[in-house]
Amino acid sequence: MKAFMKKYEALVYSAVGLAALFLILVAANYLVSFQPVKVDLTEGKVQTLSEGTKKLLRRLESPVKVKLYISRGEQAMPVPLRSFAQRVEDLAREFKSVAGANVVIELYNPKPDSEDEDAAQLDGVEPQQLFSGETFYLGLTVSQLDRKQAIPAVSAQRERLLEYDLARAIARVAIAERPVLGLMSALPILGERFNPMTRQSSEPWVLANELKRDFNVKQVSLMAEAIDPEIKTLLVIHPRDLPDATEFALDQFVMRGGKLIAFVDPYAYFDQQPSPMPGIGGGGTSSSLPKLFKAWGVEMNPGKVLADVVYASGAGQRHTPTVLTLNRTAFNRDDVVTSQIETLLFAFGGAFEVKPVDGLKVTALVKSSPNSMLVDNIVSTVSGEAAMKGFQPENKERPLALRLTGRFKTAFAEGMPVSQDKKSSEKKQDNFLKESAAENSVILVADVDMLNDGAAVDIQEVFGRRIVVPSNGNLAFAQSMVEQFSSGDALTSLRSRATSFRPLTVVRQMEAEAQAQYFGRLKSLEDELQKTTAKLQELQKARGAGAKSAQLMTPEQQLEIENFRKRVTETRKELKELRKNLRQDAEALVFWTKVVNIALIPLLVVLLGLAVFFLKRRRQQVPA
Repeated sequence: MKAFMKKYEALVYSAVGLAALFLILVAANYLVSFQPVKVDLTEGKVQTLSEGTKKLLRRLESPVKVKLYISRGEQAMPVPLRSFAQRVEDLAREFKSVAGANVVIELYNPKPDSEDEDAAQLDGVEPQQLFSGETFYLGLTVSQLDRKQAIPAVSAQRERLLEYDLARAIARVAIAERPVLGLMSALPILGERFNPMTRQSSEPWVLANELKRDFNVKQVSLMAEAIDPEIKTLLVIHPRDLPDATEFALDQFVMRGGKLIAFVDPYAYFDQQPSPMPGIGGGGTSSSLPKLFKAWGVEMNPGKVLADVVYASGAGQRHTPTVLTLNRTAFNRDDVVTSQIETLLFAFGGAFEVKPVDGLKVTALVKSSPNSMLVDNIVSTVSGEAAMKGFQPENKERPLALRLTGRFKTAFAEGMPVSQDKKSSEKKQDNFLKESAAENSVILVADVDMLNDGAAVDIQEVFGRRIVVPSNGNLAFAQSMVEQFSSGDALTSLRSRATSFRPLTVVRQMEAEAQAQYFGRLKSLEDELQKTTAKLQELQKARGAGAKSAQLMTPEQQLEIENFRKRVTETRKELKELRKNLRQDAEALVFWTKVVNIALIPLLVVLLGLAVFFLKRRRQQVPA
């Protein structure tokens, strides 16, 4: 008996220990359930509310009701959506944990032909359809008194913006009236009844109609010397030939806490002006905020347009490196404004140079690829092979849209500028703001054409109705900025949630380096061609200018041309081999990255298990 007990003593102790550990875990889990503690170990703090959201919730003065319409049951919705629906509910409860009694959550299960389904439809929550034809509900409404905001269908594709969407809805119902949006522009964005220059009228831009739905849009003159205090957010589009007094008004607007969004452009294609020279076509105009930019540490060359071969549009003779089709790799995925934008059309736009200024933080929202350069406005519309002639990438990314955040200082240290036509004895005003009292934000974009209907939407006539279809994310980009600024400071600082998308930055770097080599070889080939041509001309001059001699080539000329042809053939082979090696290296890197991501953890577990096995076996073999 003793021998039997001794044989199984270790096994008994192990079983008792596991049972005790199990009971301890169950007891601890039960006790913690009464006082929930949440630890966020995710990269980017995906499960933690942003400080902007917390600030918004703590400022609520009266209860906000959040109604969640979620179809429940085994067959109600697919399994992945069930887990997503639970995360939606968890997020709403986290809002309540911060706001307390000022957020009330109501749960509804809108089964077919039920009262909850009727309530969902009355609140504007729409049913979503599966491939099988069955429908389910996953939406919510936010209300306070008689104000209501609905998110008809919460989409898993917008999960990383879910916090922002819910916080924005709460911010909107907490405001009794529609916010006022100021609009200043040299372009007829709000439409024109009759333009004496063009002798025709124009309809409002689609952007203007979209903004009027959510805001009280108030036009601001380009000659304004002060911004109406009622305006908290100001959208400036193409401030062409802006007087100093108006730029001072914008400066003071920012100093007092106003939110400024400015679209400037070195070449506004849709603002063509007639040429002063007869018989010569006009060109696009340029706009900037030179004094403000200088004070903010920002530069934009008004005579240079950005050309980028990575995002260039068209092919063949229509290949245009100055008309950029930007994709998600060009956007800041951690900023709410650009986190969900998939594509932008950036036509004949410029780029910013940033020199950091004390007190201001610069965040690039949109950027170019390293394979880009600035070209003169006069050649900005050239396409095809001519557009690539002399192209030399500068091997650096340039911000095309950026956000400035911090304490702004005035660009007018001496106060409001006095125009020349006023009396010299008139003193400049002294009661002006020299620095913003609190942190503020400004967004700058180096393109205006992207907002025009011709670049942003496709307008169709269907059965006599005007149907507007977005061509890209241009309008969503502009609207997102305005919505964020108009909803208060809390949403201005709100970040988007982290994403599972991790681009292969090493592959992109390889591509950039290979393209730099590619264009370097092309440039050397062009230089060699010019040298060969110049040498042929010298040989021809030395031989004489006779008509007969001009038609015959000397042996030296023939040899020079033959050598050049050989070098062209060799260079083309090198370029072909360069592209081939790039493709092979990139594909190999992608393959091994996937292997590591998929197999690394299982391999580590297997190795750990083997190590434990051999360690135990070794101990058992050691005599007592």
